[in-house]
Amino acid sequence: MQATIKIPSPLRRFSDNQPQLSVQATTVGEALEQLCNHYPELRLQLLDEKGEMRNFVNIYLNREDIRSHQGLATSLSETSELRIVPAIAGGSGIELCLKRSP
Repeated sequence: MQATIKIPSPLRRFSDNQPQLSVQATTVGEALEQLCNHYPELRLQLLDEKGEMRNFVNIYLNREDIRSHQGLATSLSETSELRIVPAIAGGSGIELCLKRSP
């Protein structure tokens, strides 16, 4: 089955600036494996040394977090669209407190 993987802007430097890739896969894990085989530098960004998703990476299948399904074993269909959403940190606690002050 063909699935489309959307690559977010912060990770495009690891994918030759490509915004998406179409792959033939039956599970999310297979799709990510193909993505990482095509763009090897993405592997370190998405997966740990055991091949599991990094804690700060979220993957959505048709707008649903795969962790609420079967994770990397989640099945894909012909119309599957995967979105990689890395957690982005920044700012400071002081800034947030100041913005909340009346």
